[in-house]
Amino acid sequence: MQRNIIKIDREKCIGCGSCVNACHQGAIGMVDGKAQMLREDYCDGLGNCLPACLVGAISFEKREVTKNKESDMKHTGNKEETLPCGCPGTNSKTLNKKAAPAAEVKTEAAAPSELSQWPVQIKLVPANAPYFEEADLLIAADCAAYSYAAFHKDFIKGRITLLGCPKLDGTDYSEKLSEIIKNNDIKSVTVARMEVPCCGGLEEMVKQALIKSGKMIPWTVKIITVEGDIK
Repeated sequence: MQRNIIKIDREKCIGCGSCVNACHQGAIGMVDGKAQMLREDYCDGLGNCLPACLVGAISFEKREVTKNKESDMKHTGNKEETLPCGCPGTNSKTLNKKAAPAAEVKTEAAAPSELSQWPVQIKLVPANAPYFEEADLLIAADCAAYSYAAFHKDFIKGRITLLGCPKLDGTDYSEKLSEIIKNNDIKSVTVARMEVPCCGGLEEMVKQALIKSGKMIPWTVKIITVEGDIK
């Protein structure tokens, strides 16, 4: 079936990420610093991204759109990497929430979320997202928030949060993290990892990312035990 779908001119694209934020379907993402269509079958053809583009790099064209395996791939240099998720939940956005009145917060369970941005997975977050500017960065192991009860209050609050698991994801995050640190004015980095040995990989990747970025940024490591305490 033929229908209207957006076309991105990567030569014109300046990598601002505005179109990624404007796309509510999660069809567009950032690849190698440029906007790219990740899922043609997710594009609704309404063109919310067109007015968001500052340089006119996006246009409409009518073509056949089918869902296939290739639409789940992103290209990085000469190799292809399967996107871990192609759903609308990968759409980058800033979460603006009003804090609940103090009188209404009676228990930890009733406390409001402190998360201020989306997505949170290291693989999915755009390296040039606007919320990185002048940010205090939290890089946390997936399990940490489940082990430490007050994770939102003590770690996420006031920080931009990135999550990952070096063992299960099987990815070296250092390049992505280096790009984030190098291209944004990051004020500090906090690493929240578990005490298990495999989590040491996350700490090492952050260390390598800081070295590769060439920036001297204050950073600290917090180690959480499986019992939910901080060493």
